[in-house]
Amino acid sequence: MLIHELPTRLRFKLPFLKKPCLDFAYLEASLSTISGVHGVRINSLAASLIVEYDGKAITKQKIEAWCRELSEKYWPRVDATENLANSPDLSGIIGTGVTLAVLPFLGFPLKTLLTYFTIAPTLSKGAHILLTEGIKVEVLDSLAVWLAAVQGESLTAVATHGLLKLGEYLEHQTENKSNRLLRQLLKPIPTNAWVEREGKLIQLPCTEIQEGDLVVVGTGDMIPIDGRVGEGTAAVNEASLTGESLAVRKEFKDRVLSGTVIEEGRLKIYATRVGEETTTARITKFIEESLKKQSKTQRMAEEMADQRVYYTLGLGGLVYLLTRDFHRLAAVFLVDHACPLKLGTPVAIKSSMYRAATHGMLFRGGQALENIAYADTIVFDKTGTLTTGELNVTDVISLTENWSKDQILDLIASVEEHATHPVADAIVSFAKNKVFHHIEHEDVDYLVAHGVTTRIAGQDLAIGSRHFLEAHQEVSFAAHESLINTLEAEGKTLLYASLNKIPLGIIGLRDHLRPEAANIIKKLKESGIKTIALLTGDQREKALALADELGIDSSAVYYECPPEEKGNIVKKLQNTGQKVAFVGDGVNDAPALITADVGIAMPKGADLARATADIVLLDDHLEKVLDAKLLGNKTMQLIHSNFNVSMVVNSAIAGGAAFGLLSPVLTALLHNGTTIGILLNSLAGVSLQEKNLEKVKEKLLTIQQAYKVYSEYN
Repeated sequence: MLIHELPTRLRFKLPFLKKPCLDFAYLEASLSTISGVHGVRINSLAASLIVEYDGKAITKQKIEAWCRELSEKYWPRVDATENLANSPDLSGIIGTGVTLAVLPFLGFPLKTLLTYFTIAPTLSKGAHILLTEGIKVEVLDSLAVWLAAVQGESLTAVATHGLLKLGEYLEHQTENKSNRLLRQLLKPIPTNAWVEREGKLIQLPCTEIQEGDLVVVGTGDMIPIDGRVGEGTAAVNEASLTGESLAVRKEFKDRVLSGTVIEEGRLKIYATRVGEETTTARITKFIEESLKKQSKTQRMAEEMADQRVYYTLGLGGLVYLLTRDFHRLAAVFLVDHACPLKLGTPVAIKSSMYRAATHGMLFRGGQALENIAYADTIVFDKTGTLTTGELNVTDVISLTENWSKDQILDLIASVEEHATHPVADAIVSFAKNKVFHHIEHEDVDYLVAHGVTTRIAGQDLAIGSRHFLEAHQEVSFAAHESLINTLEAEGKTLLYASLNKIPLGIIGLRDHLRPEAANIIKKLKESGIKTIALLTGDQREKALALADELGIDSSAVYYECPPEEKGNIVKKLQNTGQKVAFVGDGVNDAPALITADVGIAMPKGADLARATADIVLLDDHLEKVLDAKLLGNKTMQLIHSNFNVSMVVNSAIAGGAAFGLLSPVLTALLHNGTTIGILLNSLAGVSLQEKNLEKVKEKLLTIQQAYKVYSEYN
């Protein structure tokens, strides 16, 4: 319900906003996706939603329509205490201001009474923490305020209390903003969708869409599920995935992902991923997990912060023994080394994680950021990482005089166009670029990860790996061993075909080295990586030649490496004291990704690889591996810099307080100012250098770009 309106500002009354279990950040992110919306704010206590927008009538209509369709039923939930804890509280600051204004006009009894009433929250908080957690910084703060009050320095006590409250508020808001940066990576899908069932078009909540449903999406609508096009043609805006403003044509059998928008046309899409299996839900879970995970550096910062409290307590005790001055004692107690350490470290990490997501990298918590910073060894699984992972047909070989190369290509492509794996896609694409003649065949039977069988003109056709044809179809290729060895020595992937148990043909495929690979490896060495290792199933000569081309030392090349050995190789490197990062993309890379100190998954790899990795790249470019390393390096440098600044400045403030040069009020002001400065520096985060700034502005990954990590689902 719209209750107030200004030219560029709308206020809505939504009663269910009072429920603290609803994810407010999710709603704000959702509404912010409307073009023309500049800002969104929720006041839970007043159950109001405030929207800043461009003032255009069409934008207002969209906002009002969005609010009418809004239902708490489809909102994600959070711990109710989280929203309550994150709610801004200015009451203490405002109350302190009023007290400071009236104190000079009151008599001693009223002044004392009002002083203790105002500072009571600080005193009670300190007492509670002392009884439940022991000596913490809040205990010292409450002691300092109490000492000023018992000496009759009401203005000092209240002003100090006010500065502490202001510092808490600003620190809390800064930390909260770092959390929201990551939460804003969540772009919600539509609430409702049109589904065709039994020939009828019905509107259903997206939560009720089932796998296999035919979802109908028209012009201007957001696709709510992951799936494949069953019917229709449309121009789909994938800017949220690729950063490209030009729409992509989608037609029969093409993959589409949730979060993309149809600009023109209409599609009927068979849902392959729904509910918690969609890209939206998985990325949401990924981000939520990242928010909860602490790194060793964070835990160490908290331990060091707690230790510094005792240093401050000891210094205060020494100052009082030497001077018997409660004024100096209160000033010393107000110097807190803990806050910059406890708050600055997580804010810096979360800010860097947000920066990473907007540059094509997802970090699974702060530990991943720390581990990549300290990694001194990177192990690359060749296929899909140093190579493109995109196969191209290099050879079409006929093994019988009755079939020509073109006929064999047409036959295999006619069968493989029903499959979805990379080998099939490469062959079909290659055939279509030539003069492709479809050859009729019967129904196709699939044996997962092995091959396919069918019948053509009454004859049995089998297509797949050599193992499949020889072990399952009893077709021997021993007579062509020399040819096969030559093709395999060239690093080619081979697809075999037989007709009526007789070898028919072989198709050779090969992927290519990424053009940026050699340069990225050089820069990784400059970033602090001491050892770069290569894992490959290629034979020795080819593997060493590839390593030489890339600038990889031959002693770090593991050739003819079976998949099951990848994890063991990572363990061996770790046993020598090396901190290992592993880059892979396949199902058989999962053990190595888990074993490594930090696993990095390429975006086009297997779902299992992405699920087990610590860092998931969203952009299919090796430069993102370098960016991840540089971001980790800079983040750790920022944390160490903040630590040094905090120690030096706060020690200087403590010294001034100890020698009586700084009053408690001035001490609190300087200390809180230092803390806020460190937090703002942490929130600003670190920068990632880009070669072409204009291109970067056009292609900066938005929140939804996290979806790309799951773009290769079947």
